Amino acid sequence: MQNQLRRIPLPRSRTAMVSLSVGAIALALSACSSAPPTAEMAVSTAAVNHAAAAGGPELAPVAMLAAREKLALANTALTEKHYHRARELAAEAQVDAQLAESQAGAMRARTAADAVGAGQRALKDELDRNAR
Repeated sequence: MQNQLRRIPLPRSRTAMVSLSVGAIALALSACSSAPPTAEMAVSTAAVNHAAAAGGPELAPVAMLAAREKLALANTALTEKHYHRARELAAEAQVDAQLAESQAGAMRARTAADAVGAGQRALKDELDRNAR
């Protein structure tokens, strides 16, 4: 005896195959956007809080303000069940928060480098005075 697979008839026309593919993709995308983006919101909220703790409001106020505004808009979209928009805004808020944190770190590094440079100049001046 020979095992034979039962064949499921598939549409033969190219249009039917494309329609099935588009339908499957649309179904998959709608399933993704129908779930609330709670994880994305939590990550974005944590990023904004981390940037604030890193000195973002003082050292990078523009990026920090953008992050907070986008997070607030994402929360509004979430409560209105506009999940796709909430997901987009949460991602943008996270990027803005990361930018604010990076800018704050760069400002602190610049301040530290300026202090080191001033110390080096003072030491050089002192050495020059002692050499005379």
